[in-house]
Amino acid sequence: MNLQQVDLGVRIGPLELKNPIMVASGTFGYGREFESLVDLDQLGAIVVKGLALRPVPGNPPPRIVETPCGMLNAIGLANIGVKEFIEERLPWLCSLDTEVIANIYGHSIDEYGELANAFRGVEGVSALEVNISCPNVECGGMAFGKDPDVSARVTEKVVKASDKPVIVKLTPNVTDIRVIAKAVEDAGADAISLINTLTGMAVDIETKSPRLANVYGGLSGPAIRPVALYQVWQAVNAVKIPVIGIGGIMNYSDALEFIIAGATAVQIGTANFVNPGASLDILKGIKDYCMKRSIGRIRDLIGSLIT
Repeated sequence: MNLQQVDLGVRIGPLELKNPIMVASGTFGYGREFESLVDLDQLGAIVVKGLALRPVPGNPPPRIVETPCGMLNAIGLANIGVKEFIEERLPWLCSLDTEVIANIYGHSIDEYGELANAFRGVEGVSALEVNISCPNVECGGMAFGKDPDVSARVTEKVVKASDKPVIVKLTPNVTDIRVIAKAVEDAGADAISLINTLTGMAVDIETKSPRLANVYGGLSGPAIRPVALYQVWQAVNAVKIPVIGIGGIMNYSDALEFIIAGATAVQIGTANFVNPGASLDILKGIKDYCMKRSIGRIRDLIGSLIT
């Protein structure tokens, strides 16, 4: 079997990807930042940096801290806003032979609906990924994704306002991920992606001050992979819709762990900072793995975990 004979195609709800390798929101800019480093046409999908209704400057620096086996970030979801993205960045993305997924976030349920509506009829965006890890100003700042009822309401709002497949990105900072996963499935989500970052902090012992200006941030990288893998497996066994695995995937064997555990696709995040070509290295590693084992379709590996 040669590499071309391996069928790497996967389906995320109504969305078809030529392979299961996606690049995660917030780690790949708006795609063009990597055009001289990566053959973007080989990717299954690009998930762009999270978009709000209006431009957001983000948190003051320092806002990134290296940690053992990972990093903390408190970027504050800095972004150019949905209008500039559609007018200035999307036309170039449309020239690529890969799917483009817009990640959106709001601070009220109505904002999520407005964002979804902004993409209605917009060509070149294949799906929406809904970040529900953001603080809900209507409920005292608690993240939307920590409450199953609120998570469902956000999902319903986006689904009703959107003409595209809806992927809901879940926070791991909950008691039972299965409850949240089931709530957004019942509310109409086409797929879920998880995990978002774990909450953490770091302290400078010389100055006795936080190493992030925001005090705390999101932990990502290899340190969180076992947690991510477990929560993905839990979600896979709780819902019938596709699950996209995220969290500390650095090489092809990491990616295959998620796929064997039941993830239909995976997103590569922190690895992009270490090696801009990590996503394509992972794709090649998966192809080689399948070829050596005479696995003709990646779909045959999905959920093949033996327990």
